[in-house]
Amino acid sequence: MDQIRNPFAPGAGSKPPALAGRDDIISDAEIALQRIIIGRHDKSQILLGLRGTGKTVLLNKIEELAEKHGHLTSFIEAPEGKSLATLLYPKISQVLRKLSLVENAKAKAHDAKRALRSFASTFRVKMGDFEVSVDPESGVADSGNLEFDLTELFVKVGETAKIAGKAWTLLIDEVQYLSEEELASLIVAIHRIGQKQLPIMFFGAGLPQTAALTGDAKSYAERLFNYPAIGPLDEVFAIIAIKQPIEEEEKAITDEALDMIIKQTEGYPYFLQEWAFQAWNIADQSPIDKDDVEAASIAALQRLDDGFFRVRYARLTPKEREYVMAMASLGKGPYRSSDVADVLKGNVRSYGPRRAKIISKGMIYSPAHGDIAFTVPLFEEYLQRLKDGEKQI
Repeated sequence: MDQIRNPFAPGAGSKPPALAGRDDIISDAEIALQRIIIGRHDKSQILLGLRGTGKTVLLNKIEELAEKHGHLTSFIEAPEGKSLATLLYPKISQVLRKLSLVENAKAKAHDAKRALRSFASTFRVKMGDFEVSVDPESGVADSGNLEFDLTELFVKVGETAKIAGKAWTLLIDEVQYLSEEELASLIVAIHRIGQKQLPIMFFGAGLPQTAALTGDAKSYAERLFNYPAIGPLDEVFAIIAIKQPIEEEEKAITDEALDMIIKQTEGYPYFLQEWAFQAWNIADQSPIDKDDVEAASIAALQRLDDGFFRVRYARLTPKEREYVMAMASLGKGPYRSSDVADVLKGNVRSYGPRRAKIISKGMIYSPAHGDIAFTVPLFEEYLQRLKDGEKQI
């Protein structure tokens, strides 16, 4: 069929043509955003899920809703090796410039800019094009303690937003890559904002271990945030995610073809998009049928193996690859750490540092004490293909 008209566009954070099965999460976020605007506080949220479940898509949707309801927004992806102070500085600078345009908030925005300048100088942030042309305010956000200083800075921004009749929504993707100090400081700042009823909302997204990380950083985090679980779509919503976009193009797909896609993708949104994208391109005519999906499966796996899976595997050291290969040899997870150690013919404790390193790279997580699992759905099947010599790195 016409590839130009293909409604599917699988990619990192790309919005699917039908955002199915996430209505409750979106509704809760929209209610919270509207409550903040009228001075009613609500819990911030951290979306939890494996790779390819659509967390980033949802964060983008929440950002869109925040802007619709009059919020200033800042979207950050937390990469490994870059400090939270460095990530936040240009975003807060932009927010304060916008708030300073509101007549009755100019003075307060000026004070907040001075606090931001102090914060940037204290944490050696390279200001570049976002240099704040004010003098730093001595004694404000300059103690060198990130927990204290970030809280003071957030309060200054929140007070400015309140006077301006605005709200600020901060969105951070890949929260698990923040250091424990940074995560604790962010939690304390959000907590203080809530206590002072200031119009700041936080929405984050991270791998499943993020909930435990926040609890380790600050014990009260579980009372501060909601943690919506972002998992695979059930059969009803998976069908909608594929069928609706096809029908909107006045084409069709057979029930048998739909069943095949859902079974092979296990309902994971990214994979649903990839299989549907390939099936559309392969099909000569409507409806897309079982034969089209069989051919699409080969093409989809090739694309995933060469990109989605391969990039993640390539980040591992030889010893780390040995460990995940041992996991995959046990079949589908979760896996007992002791069982993996048995495969490797060693003591479970001796593999603790290696396991911790793989967790820090976002490749595996611990769903329960003593258990480990891949953060990437269907990854064990990719590793099996590597082991069988079907793929090479």
